[in-house]
Amino acid sequence: MTLEALKNANRVIGIKQVTKAVNKGFVESVFLADDADERVLKPLEELCKSKNIEVVKVLAMKDLGQACMIEVGAAAAAILK
Repeated sequence: MTLEALKNANRVIGIKQVTKAVNKGFVESVFLADDADERVLKPLEELCKSKNIEVVKVLAMKDLGQACMIEVGAAAAAILK
């Protein structure tokens, strides 16, 4: 899965929204920014692993934000089923 897929996909953005969607079983794959705070990302990453959801690492929050077509960086985003 690539960042290009986020541009046209039905998605959620942000740690809290992605976590809610993962818990409800609505997520196909999750994108996490490598430069985001590890203590924020770790619980979400472990949740995805426990639910067998693909996690894609992105280099920067800025890149993830741009792929989601928002003007700020994003620590996490997810493509919905």
